[in-house]
Amino acid sequence: MNKRLILLFLISLFIAFIIYFFQFLKIDLHYLINNYVNDFLIIPIVLFICLLFLRWSRNNKNFTLSLPIVIYLCIMYSILFEFIFPNFLARYTKDYIDVLLYFAGGLLFYLLQDKN
Repeated sequence: MNKRLILLFLISLFIAFIIYFFQFLKIDLHYLINNYVNDFLIIPIVLFICLLFLRWSRNNKNFTLSLPIVIYLCIMYSILFEFIFPNFLARYTKDYIDVLLYFAGGLLFYLLQDKN
């Protein structure tokens, strides 16, 4: 597994955990950190877990996620978290910047994964 991708996953997970922990403790965070960082981090975290599972289930340590798969996941997250959930759950708000951040995180993951 690509060491840069593992590092991205671990750092993303750590930062996301810290942000959620601070939010839980009601510690004030800068507006950009509070509202946008985790939207950038979630796609690489989810894609990394998907990649691990697919490499294991296919018994292929060289398997990579194609660009259409990465785009599909970004679209699904955008639809769910920016268009559907805000209509039913108060915790979610529609924010088009989040959509850009989902795709930016997906692009970062795609560029860092091993391609054979």
